[in-house]
Amino acid sequence: MAGIRVLVVEDSVTVRRYLCEVLATDRDLEVVGEASDGKRAIELCQTLRPDVVTMDMMLPVMTGLGATEYIMAHCPTPILIVSSSTNRGELFKTYEALAAGALEVLEKPQGDETDEAWERRFIATVKLISRVRVITHPRARLGAFGRTQAPSSEELVSSARQRRQVVAVGASTGGPGAVVEILRALPASFPLPLLLVLHIAEPFGTAFADWLDGQAPHRVSYACDGDVIRDRAGEVIMAPPEFHLVVRGGRVRLTADEERHSCRPSVDVLFESIAREYGPAAVACLLTGMGRDGAAGLLEVRRAGGFTIAQDEATSIVYGMPREAAILGAAESILPLGEIGPALAAIAGHPREAYRA
Repeated sequence: MAGIRVLVVEDSVTVRRYLCEVLATDRDLEVVGEASDGKRAIELCQTLRPDVVTMDMMLPVMTGLGATEYIMAHCPTPILIVSSSTNRGELFKTYEALAAGALEVLEKPQGDETDEAWERRFIATVKLISRVRVITHPRARLGAFGRTQAPSSEELVSSARQRRQVVAVGASTGGPGAVVEILRALPASFPLPLLLVLHIAEPFGTAFADWLDGQAPHRVSYACDGDVIRDRAGEVIMAPPEFHLVVRGGRVRLTADEERHSCRPSVDVLFESIAREYGPAAVACLLTGMGRDGAAGLLEVRRAGGFTIAQDEATSIVYGMPREAAILGAAESILPLGEIGPALAAIAGHPREAYRA
């Protein structure tokens, strides 16, 4: 069986050599090229056509962000960011790279690890993202569940009359770019609070809300335990790293309960809580991502009478979580990414100014 072909992009000779040595310990992986700057990374990606690129952010000649944007625009390849950049400015560059299409981010080894946990995680992540193109083409198995179903303007107006009180959005791999597009499509006067769970590995999640706050006119901040939901109309309330975000008695609650699907925060946990709290007044939207977190919760929202949306296959970076929702019959509407923001605006009472069917 052919191995997974990996291109390693790293300017430090020491770190690059170590990454190659770790990859060489797994017989399923083959390092087919090494690059020390972003420009060379693009050249090798175009000529070698690797299955995965591991990408540093701080590179000479061309940054990791510039290389990621070019690769994803001209020769799309699964990219794993391997970075030690944790100050605010460098984290923002990492978020930009994720929004441009990079799939995951992993912290560089610190050199003081006492076990091989980092090495195992590195290899597992490379293998996982190498399969992205496989799991994004399940149409034949899905049958009718994989087809796009756009609600009519009448259905959206009817939904708006249901007096929706909250919108919840969940996303994982490919989520940063998708969330930005949705927020930019919402009118500045969007009247509902929007709760957001996004999977992003630590320590890279610490400044994401600040970065997202600068991408759209809506205020974005991490949730604080006890926040009153109705006081945050038009704002995005995001689950902070390592805490589940739930709603009880009209207030935000942060919990450190067990992980769900190896995730904390979990989309399922958020969706289940709004199903209990708001019933038919809830709207939930599940976006691109690996795995199945959020699918069962979306079904709970639909069963409670809420309106549910899943991103479609064609526009999902990874059609994993929304696919599972489609299989469960949890999605009332399956929409291309470009129609989700306008649809949410219409549901919230802005059909004429925002929704284009």
